[in-house]
Amino acid sequence: MKRVLIVDDDKAVTNYFVVFLMQTGVFEASVINDPREVEPLLERESFDAVMLDLDMPDVSGMDILDWMTARGLTTPVLILTGVSDVELAVRAMKKGAFDYLTKPVDEEQLLEALDAAMEHGELHSTLERMPEDLTTRDLSFEAAFGHFLTKDPAMIRLFHQAEKMAAGDQCIFIWGERGSGKEALARAIHAASPRAGGPFVAVDSGASDPSEFSKELFGRVRDWSGRTEGKPGFLEAAAGGTLFLDSIERLSLPVQTRLKRVLQTREFYRDSSTQILKADVRFIATTTLDLTSAAYAGTFSRDLLYHLMVNSVRVPPLRERACDIPLLAESFLATENERNGRHITGFSEGMLGLLAGYSFPGNLRELRDIVASAVVGTEGDLVTPESLSPYMRERLMTGGGPGDFVPRTLEEAMAEQAGKTLAYCGGDRQQAARLLGISESRLSDLL
Repeated sequence: MKRVLIVDDDKAVTNYFVVFLMQTGVFEASVINDPREVEPLLERESFDAVMLDLDMPDVSGMDILDWMTARGLTTPVLILTGVSDVELAVRAMKKGAFDYLTKPVDEEQLLEALDAAMEHGELHSTLERMPEDLTTRDLSFEAAFGHFLTKDPAMIRLFHQAEKMAAGDQCIFIWGERGSGKEALARAIHAASPRAGGPFVAVDSGASDPSEFSKELFGRVRDWSGRTEGKPGFLEAAAGGTLFLDSIERLSLPVQTRLKRVLQTREFYRDSSTQILKADVRFIATTTLDLTSAAYAGTFSRDLLYHLMVNSVRVPPLRERACDIPLLAESFLATENERNGRHITGFSEGMLGLLAGYSFPGNLRELRDIVASAVVGTEGDLVTPESLSPYMRERLMTGGGPGDFVPRTLEEAMAEQAGKTLAYCGGDRQQAARLLGISESRLSDLL
């Protein structure tokens, strides 16, 4: 039995929830009508979910939520609120609440919200217990993530987190810089999910006019004149599988509102129709922006954002996993060799030094393009700095330009300088070490 704590000063409301939840045979409900009793109870006992009213005397629901956050309690919280308090409920979600339900609560929606909240709670607990020394061999769906080349511990941990999320059916929000591999991660999650046998439909949220995109996403019906044919949208095309919404920040506000409703109810209707259809899809959305910033408060729905962020992962940029640069460069080189009929064997020390000292604002895509360009300019067996165009060589030598500064540790800065100096010396380690005023062994350590 799953334990649910219901906190509401209205006894009629709590009595109703107790009877309804007991009838499911799945939930065991505990009730508190005096909000002052919540904190002592949560210190003694644990629950799988908390249903929390916001508007209560003496101690408000927001006060209780703040206390739970301060104590590090991760029990998922469902906010109960009146229609007029939706903005307050959204602020509660920003503070850590899982979801909100407006009164009177729809019974089916309540059960779905409780299931999702408990699934999220179990995922959070699993991630907290995850050991530090994980490898890709520990993945249950190693093949789904096998195309990622990495030795970085943070990336491997990310794969394990993504695999745990894949097992559920909630929306997943992936954020990261352009070219960092967000869609590749989304495809891996789909492959590791129970929906792997269904379609993976990838959609650019800003690919068309906002008024037309609504028809493309939700579909449209044939108009009365017959001039416009009915057509299913991406939601129906992805039935049984995953709908991938790339650059979700480009959705218009009306579409954001409709999408939030789909996430809540799993129902939608085509444009110019009143027929309700079921949305049998798993949503994965991405962005490159910090949508929590006040700069986007007027252009992106706070309500939708906090629904999306319940299950979110960040793909680190390439500069944060520099240990993967040689590995990825070799892989891109093999691809370019095959494509161009070349037999280049690798990279010179100078070229590897240049790559090690570069910030890669374009991430994996930029590394791939740099390697592809260098292959064309390579005359011998190794890619060298001279293989690059003068512009690209200068760009790599300056680390990407003054606008690409990234704070880093002193050791990382020293390693960057060592790489640039080695490139300047054409790969001559003895000369580079002499210019840097360090030993060759120290230079090797830095590189």
